[in-house]
Amino acid sequence: MKSKLYFTILATGLLTLGCSKDYLETKPTEFISKEQIDDAADLNPDVLKASLRGIYATMYQMESGGTTSHDDFGHKGYDIYSDLLSSDMVLAGTTYGWYSAMARMTSTVDYTDTNNYKVWRFYYRIILSANSVIDGIGGNDAELETTALKQTMGQAKAARAFAYYYLANYFSEGYDPSEPILPIYIDTEAPNQPLSTTEDVYNLIIDDLTEAVSLLEGFSRTAIHEINQDVARGLLAYAYAAMGKDEEAATVANKVITDGKYTLMNKEEVTGGFNDVNTKGWMWGVDITLDNNLDLVSWWGQMDLFTYSYTWAGDPKVIDVDLYNAIPDNDVRKAQFEDQDGTEDNNVLYPTGKFYAPERIIGGQRSVTTDYVYMRVAEMYLLHAETAAKSGDEPAARASLQALLEERLDSASDAAYVAQLAGQDLLDEIYLQTRIELWGEGKSYLAMKRNKATITRGANHLFNAGESINYDDSRLTFEIPQNEIQNNPNIN
Repeated sequence: MKSKLYFTILATGLLTLGCSKDYLETKPTEFISKEQIDDAADLNPDVLKASLRGIYATMYQMESGGTTSHDDFGHKGYDIYSDLLSSDMVLAGTTYGWYSAMARMTSTVDYTDTNNYKVWRFYYRIILSANSVIDGIGGNDAELETTALKQTMGQAKAARAFAYYYLANYFSEGYDPSEPILPIYIDTEAPNQPLSTTEDVYNLIIDDLTEAVSLLEGFSRTAIHEINQDVARGLLAYAYAAMGKDEEAATVANKVITDGKYTLMNKEEVTGGFNDVNTKGWMWGVDITLDNNLDLVSWWGQMDLFTYSYTWAGDPKVIDVDLYNAIPDNDVRKAQFEDQDGTEDNNVLYPTGKFYAPERIIGGQRSVTTDYVYMRVAEMYLLHAETAAKSGDEPAARASLQALLEERLDSASDAAYVAQLAGQDLLDEIYLQTRIELWGEGKSYLAMKRNKATITRGANHLFNAGESINYDDSRLTFEIPQNEIQNNPNIN
């Protein structure tokens, strides 16, 4: 990554995240050294906490991918990218054209397309911000003398791992340990780096998250947007699963489940709007308020018919018709999707029973106050089921899957069929239920790659309908952007 870009982002972050006015006036520069970070922390001990707040704010900030595009609004924007690439989400109209290149799968094979740049820039911005916090504490191997410093370091390392995990998924076709995929930066002074291998990237992710789990022991967060120990464990389980370390993934995912801090959303809640961080099954998210100043350029502004949105104005994002048809009639999740175009042909099935502003007035929510979800405990049930099955513990896999389905089907007895599943049939059912349960939450793409799946686009896709696409098709993986190729001499 070009050093000037790297440090400019850091400078911007520190300018906006709480350095004292005097400090900013005495050292105005776009290049921030480690010593300046240390000085800032010494002059204002709250600067590290402010920098953490900045990381969390960046995750839903407009233009954090370096553009003014209306699909540039942080992590949830790239959830939409990945859902479209997985083909479980369908772009059913192109009145304005946002996401049309993603739905056509053309952005990802053109390194000059800014969609590649936005993804790259956003997650490296999270990494840079996390490194600024880590440097401010004393570096990766700092001796942490207080609980507060341990908890700050734990959050920063988990945030860095989160960003590398998503980059590794988006910029590689699968887990090939020897394939060079990403440059690694673990401090703010590193010069341009060459591409590191998948194995090295994931080793860093695992190390960061393992340390974060330890450092966040006993941490009681003040808001759900902060990464606590359970979220770090959830990310760790995902990372192990992506590597094929299924036994380790199953153990960590099960730890989140058995700790009992979170319970599965019930039948009423899964059709209750997915709009409130206080929902009992949510592990990680953002309590969006008017102070956040979100409107059209937001996840809700792209997805929700009941928000002043592109979905309302002519660019709806709907469920793949074949996936919808795979939901049984006795499953409450079938009601998450509704025909809204008056054709009654079940081809334009909006998620108006899953995601909606509470007033349910079409185009009604102008200033967004509906919340963002990043992680739910249901993911841990499904991930545990998947990785337990892959590692040979089919009874445990069936138990987790059945526990989820008992909260989705009309009666608990309807889920009894799971007890008869084994082998590939069990894995196929877990994968299907993952796609159904987590539709629109940015997780289907990750599951597709973990399971080395072949996806077939349903008849309601505007582009490539009926085509079967392998998980490692180059169109499903982003290209290192032109900006990076031109400015980093170590990878061009």
